[in-house]
Amino acid sequence: MSLRTKIMDDLKIAMKAGQSEKVAQIRGITAKLKDLEVAARAKTGEVSEADIISTLRSMIKSRKESAELYRKGDRPELAEKEEGEIATIQSYLPPELDENTLKSAIDEAVIKVGAESMKDMGKIMAELKERFGTDLDPAKASSLVKAKLA
Repeated sequence: MSLRTKIMDDLKIAMKAGQSEKVAQIRGITAKLKDLEVAARAKTGEVSEADIISTLRSMIKSRKESAELYRKGDRPELAEKEEGEIATIQSYLPPELDENTLKSAIDEAVIKVGAESMKDMGKIMAELKERFGTDLDPAKASSLVKAKLA
């Protein structure tokens, strides 16, 4: 089952169950995916699973930033709403790689590409993306690669 189909099926289930908060969260996801489709029509015409996963990850990032700002602004109820949306979005993402697996993969990639400095970071990231595909969280991998090369 494609990710888009799973999202739409979950929307129907939430609507039938009367889960208004979950319906609103999933509708937010579908709206973002529609934006992605419109943008893709102008370019390639297709939206891949990788594009959807990348979009979902960017949605999580923005909601984490919002939640943090709400907490600093003493608005815990809004922060909790954002965190609820994060949980819903994360349910559609593939499971994250554990840190040990990622670190060992980075070590292997450093050896494979012969990386010696930060200039080689792009080569390492390309190797990791090729190996793990959409399972790789680029932000997490990037920070670990920087730490390794520093």
